Amino acid sequence: MREICIPLFGFEENDNAEVNVKLGDKRLQYDFRVVSFKWEADDVFSNDEDDISKSLARIARLKRSIKEYDKDWELIQIFNPLDDAKYIQVLYRKRIDQ
Repeated sequence: MREICIPLFGFEENDNAEVNVKLGDKRLQYDFRVVSFKWEADDVFSNDEDDISKSLARIARLKRSIKEYDKDWELIQIFNPLDDAKYIQVLYRKRIDQ
């Protein structure tokens, strides 16, 4: 088994979470963080624009947010937002010094 799914009840769309994991007797520790980035793009496109323009504006905002995020954390997963989501959630893992 290489993955663990942890249900977080009451986890809201714009909440952030941090999870620490230790593996057996190994003294390794993995730090995971779920971060919520703004997904709305109403401020960068007009409502008259088509769905493709809206999607491109959202993607550009997400790319910028990921690029500017703390470099001590590496991107692991981008979760699918709900259709009416105002935030998109991203999973990071703290980089381990090799």
